[in-house]
Amino acid sequence: MTTVVPETSHRTRTARLGALTLETGVVLPDVTLAYDTYGVLSPQRDNAILIEHALTGDSHAHEWWDGLIGPGRTLDTDRWFVVCANVLGGCSGSTGPADPTSAEHAGSAFPLITVRDTVHAELRLADQLGIDVWHTVLGGSMGGARALETALIAPDRVARTGVFAAPAFSDADQIAWGHIQIAAIRADRERGLGIARQIAHLTYRADAELNHRFEARQQATNAPAQEPGERYYAIQSYLDHQAGKLQGRFDPDSYVTLSQALMDHDVRRGRDADLRRALAGAGGRFLVAAVTSDRLYTPPQVRLLADSLPAGAEFRTITSWAGHDGFLTESDQVGALISELLAS
Repeated sequence: MTTVVPETSHRTRTARLGALTLETGVVLPDVTLAYDTYGVLSPQRDNAILIEHALTGDSHAHEWWDGLIGPGRTLDTDRWFVVCANVLGGCSGSTGPADPTSAEHAGSAFPLITVRDTVHAELRLADQLGIDVWHTVLGGSMGGARALETALIAPDRVARTGVFAAPAFSDADQIAWGHIQIAAIRADRERGLGIARQIAHLTYRADAELNHRFEARQQATNAPAQEPGERYYAIQSYLDHQAGKLQGRFDPDSYVTLSQALMDHDVRRGRDADLRRALAGAGGRFLVAAVTSDRLYTPPQVRLLADSLPAGAEFRTITSWAGHDGFLTESDQVGALISELLAS
């Protein structure tokens, strides 16, 4: 059941942040970020929590982190002021390929952005909101990479960071998956987005879960156009459904832009080739969690991040057979971990 947040505590807004110079040197002249807020910022401005969404997420965190946000919940909106912004480069109200700051940056001409660029945009948003220090920054998957970079770029502005199912850097396997997804979109914009989603979805879910749910069952109806005698399996129907859902709500060029940013994620870049030294400047307390069945960002890769952070970082596991998406589906476990971090 989807969380219902009282209208009095939930707002959706757009912030105009002015010109932003990207790491490449390209200037986006008039950046906007769409964002949602839940609750009220305290007079001391010490109760602000930033949530970072995953690759194809949006600012409506109460919809995709179901059960965690609202009065009396883990992120209690009677106590906390929760903010979630649609990432720079996204397509849900923020500056990106579908809503560029100038005609020269439209569509596939949108410039290369990095995870660090997205963090700098969100620090501008924090300035506009009057938030000097985030009590906690939380994120899973790409959102976890953004949360991690926030603590590195602005260590004096983050007191606590929760990283779920995300690594310190993208490795060859993740880069390879991103590469073929981008190639599919560049080969055929609309159909390629659906194929990219199907490829990605297989990295988001675990093989044991898919085998249990679908086995080798054939789908009797609703099969697409096929060759005579060709079988259509339940797993094919499931993947086609996932493809269609994303095609109906997401921009292909945003998918390429954000996938490339995630492929390029590496906290060592420009800091230090040694991971411990690269992470030495991270500010605040850390809780890092891996999903036991994650085959995209495996537990050892996520554990490497936790072990390489400054002393005191906590490592936890989320027990799930759902795969990478366990950071979204296992609300009770994730809620308990967030509560642990908030109380630290």
